[in-house]
Amino acid sequence: MTAQTERELETETETMTVREAVRQALREELERDEDVYLMGEDIGLFGGVLEVTGDLYEEFGEERVRDTPISEAGFMGAATGAAATGTRPVVELMFSDFAGVSMEQIMNQMAKMRYMFGGKAEMPVTVRTTEGGGMGAASQHSGTIHTWIAHFPGLKAVAPGTAASAKGLTKAAIRSDDPVFVFENKMIYEQQGAVPVDEDFTVPIGEAAIEREGEDATVVATQRLVGESVQTAESLADDVDVEVIDARSLYPLDTETIVESVRKTGRLIVADESPLSYGTHAEIIARVQEEAFFSLDAPIQRVGTPDTHMPFSPPLEQEVLPDGDDVREAVERVT
Repeated sequence: MTAQTERELETETETMTVREAVRQALREELERDEDVYLMGEDIGLFGGVLEVTGDLYEEFGEERVRDTPISEAGFMGAATGAAATGTRPVVELMFSDFAGVSMEQIMNQMAKMRYMFGGKAEMPVTVRTTEGGGMGAASQHSGTIHTWIAHFPGLKAVAPGTAASAKGLTKAAIRSDDPVFVFENKMIYEQQGAVPVDEDFTVPIGEAAIEREGEDATVVATQRLVGESVQTAESLADDVDVEVIDARSLYPLDTETIVESVRKTGRLIVADESPLSYGTHAEIIARVQEEAFFSLDAPIQRVGTPDTHMPFSPPLEQEVLPDGDDVREAVERVT
């Protein structure tokens, strides 16, 4: 158990969904800092396409919760400029796939501006976006692209797997002076969990959490697969003791917590919904190979999406999506 997880358990908590946890984080930061405001498509009067912003428009008004035109390149550029001049915009990118429309602003402006001005231009912009399949929304609305964003120097990327992490990472992102992408898996918005009610509660960017301690194998998971991995570990408890780590932060990555766990268990499974090739799985595996190779007792296993686009057909979509059964099979292959 990480120090942050221990601190979370020691504070007063309230049970809420991931959606409610994100909304609470946004509300608290809007109340705390007048420089914080929200912007994005349909986040105001409509309350967000997945209802995350809810009634924040009624609470804070159109100056603090701003509906934008359907122009991702436009509002991503506006947020970049606004952040460089002293405000803290929180942008909702409706689906992560739409990052492609605004990649010039993200890759060449947002990610590089602080570096190109020798650190004199801060870039406190937060981009919230949804990821993942499971809703039958077809390939242009179901991608998992967080590896892509985490690859660019100058950008931070987080991907919470619990309600507490969703709140804490969102608040940490808004308070950061660097650009942070918060990737929310749309299929866990209704997932409930204990969330610290302290308005100063944050999850440090770059710190993983051990969600279940174990001795025989380590599963490093993200987003939806955190909960499914914990459930799988519990179902296997009579035969194998599985440790489950919620990576939470993709860049920077908490290599130390992962390596320490692998040195204890000798086995590693990486479970992430992104495509298997050239991605999050590979980065975690490479770091473990570099630092804990001689602790490994079995080949490292990957659980993820095949290198294909997300199908629209519900049966095909479920065939492609990784789940707890895939985690179980991976654990069984190495134990």
